[in-house]
Amino acid sequence: MKAGIFSIGLDTYWPQFDGLLDNLNGYHAEVRDRIAGMGTELVDGGMVDNVEKAHEVSALFKKEDVEVIFLFISTYALSSTVLPVVQKTKVPVVMLNLQPVAQLDYEKFNALGDRGVMTGVWLEHCQSCSVPELACVFNRTGIDYHVVTGYLQEEEAWQEIQDWVDAAKVVAGMRDNRVGVLGHYYCGMLDVYSDLTQQSATFGTHFELLEMCELNELRKAVTSDEVATKVGEFSEKFEVSSECEQSEIERAAHTSVALDKLIAKHKLGSMAYYYEGAGEYENIVTSVIAGNTLLTGRNVPIAGECEIKNVQAMKIMDLLGVGGSFSEFYLSDFKDDVVYLGHDGPAHFAIAEGRVALVPLSVYHGKPGKGLSIQMTVQHGPVTLLSVVQRGDGSVLLQVAEGESVPGPVLQIGNTNSRYKFSISAKQFMNDWSTGGPSHHCAIGVGHVASKIEKLAELLRMSCNRIC
Repeated sequence: MKAGIFSIGLDTYWPQFDGLLDNLNGYHAEVRDRIAGMGTELVDGGMVDNVEKAHEVSALFKKEDVEVIFLFISTYALSSTVLPVVQKTKVPVVMLNLQPVAQLDYEKFNALGDRGVMTGVWLEHCQSCSVPELACVFNRTGIDYHVVTGYLQEEEAWQEIQDWVDAAKVVAGMRDNRVGVLGHYYCGMLDVYSDLTQQSATFGTHFELLEMCELNELRKAVTSDEVATKVGEFSEKFEVSSECEQSEIERAAHTSVALDKLIAKHKLGSMAYYYEGAGEYENIVTSVIAGNTLLTGRNVPIAGECEIKNVQAMKIMDLLGVGGSFSEFYLSDFKDDVVYLGHDGPAHFAIAEGRVALVPLSVYHGKPGKGLSIQMTVQHGPVTLLSVVQRGDGSVLLQVAEGESVPGPVLQIGNTNSRYKFSISAKQFMNDWSTGGPSHHCAIGVGHVASKIEKLAELLRMSCNRIC
């Protein structure tokens, strides 16, 4: 992700106040270096203090194709010198209203005596002077902007800036993501059906429509050595139950190798799948869970039941580095005031509480056949739930909630499932989450990242519905 950064000031000040420009450039370097340390490539426009410099920096940002612009307000500046920079670039702007200190030393300041010297020191600290002017102009010209207010040593402000950087990285990641769609929807799940055109329009995502016959041909070409290597990977990543038959383990490994090749061939960053078929196709679809779980844990989220909206949510969580496990609501415990979520399909083994179990199932409930499945619980501690929601008017929004994965009894049924507690009651959460209009699936990640997701929605000019 590439971001632009520039500072603003007024060139009239420089000959009036000795040292002011040098001090402001020092603050600019501090801001630039800290943002660069957040893992983004920065295009530095330096100090913009007149209209001519504004047009130069605008051309630079346009040429470098920056994703977002960080505008450091170093002192008062004329809005006429700022608007040209952002108007041509047409990307979101994050205004950094960061003072050098939390509080001016008033006694020391007033002791300076010389009003000219005092004015120069004040101008180092008058960042807030420009914020209303710029906001007014941006509002009237339709510029997408956001404001971070604080001081240079304030960690709360820097965390907010980090959230903007992380959100911008997700914007770039989603635009570059190639989503595979293998098979078809689970018939009758009307909430799951997705508008791929709207998804592409919202996130910039490319969808690659895949055929089962291609996966079947890849599977036929898998060698015994490749199967043996994959079986070893199963043993490394999973706690393989002694109940698993060797033939089932090898069948799942065979399919897992073919899935890896399908992902690599099409350069996929995520995939949604579902299929019901006979013969070799049934053999494939009943042996995908272990391999799809490995892919999910390796930053290629896989969603079952062809839940395209939810694999988008899973990818967002994965790009944020917090996981993104495929889930649906299992039951409510009104005595303990918790909600259970999980699923029978691929999980995100990287965010499991302890080892992930690979276990046999004699029947896949609601689906054909039998085979191996994953049993795991999401790490205990803070979590975030995310759904990509499509509304009746075709628009897309993000729905998010923060909660906790808490210890307690879980269902030992060969599925993923965990207990979740929220700041509101289980009853209220179920009502509020459901009336937001998501499908019955959601993505679960570890940590509280709702602030980043809200900022992602703002960068994408989407709505975000935060439940708690």
